Amino acid sequence: MNYRHAFHAGNFADVVKHLALIAGLEHLRRKATGFAVIDTHAGRGAYNLAGTEAARTGEAADGIRRLTDVNGGPATLATYRELAGGEIYPGSPLIAAKLLRPQDRLVAVEKHPEDVVALRETLQPYAKARVEEGDGYKRLVALVPPPERRGLILVDPPYEAPDEFRFAAHAVTAAYRRFATGLYLIWFPIKSAAEANAFCGEVLASGAGKVLRVDVEKRGIAEGKLAAAGLVVINPPWQFEDEMRAALDIALPRLDCSARFDWLAGKE
Repeated sequence: MNYRHAFHAGNFADVVKHLALIAGLEHLRRKATGFAVIDTHAGRGAYNLAGTEAARTGEAADGIRRLTDVNGGPATLATYRELAGGEIYPGSPLIAAKLLRPQDRLVAVEKHPEDVVALRETLQPYAKARVEEGDGYKRLVALVPPPERRGLILVDPPYEAPDEFRFAAHAVTAAYRRFATGLYLIWFPIKSAAEANAFCGEVLASGAGKVLRVDVEKRGIAEGKLAAAGLVVINPPWQFEDEMRAALDIALPRLDCSARFDWLAGKE
């Protein structure tokens, strides 16, 4: 599997992931105290939907392009449309950077040198955003707990390595044990229900007391293409599920998708 961001920018899974990211950030912004955002696999930060990689898959046409007629709606969806309505699609680090306040900061980690160059250019206008070149899993454990003691951690790897699920689960477990109050969003592709369930079980073994799983499935996908993806959310904030459901109630019918919410531990 390979889910490098450039080839899948703006697809149905991106839409759901970025709605969750915005919902989490908006929650953190409700308090005046600063927070940190750690993006472990940041990619380039921004993607031209008419570019070579995006055009090769054409996935944005069945994703963000289907939301062009959406006006208003829940705050999470309205913010997403405002940030992602142009030809240049913002990746997660750029979305986070745009939502930072002066007291907040972002650490965006990326290991591919060519993507690091592009990421630094993308985030250059944002003084509170820092780019690190390195292994996102190793850097995550070193970066927590953040001095602010408030933060959102996004783990969104390309799943290039055969053992990527294990790497992701182990990194999240190690980070959670150091920073148990953080909000964690862990994205994963669903090619096999058994594999996805095992991965979620490994994340749950971290000891987290409040864990929400959100699965999204797209109808009518050609064989061999990604048809389902999930998010594991550790420490989802109050009303996070309600905010996501409200946004997805509008977005998913346009994307020919369905969603399932499961509390793996705890519940609001």
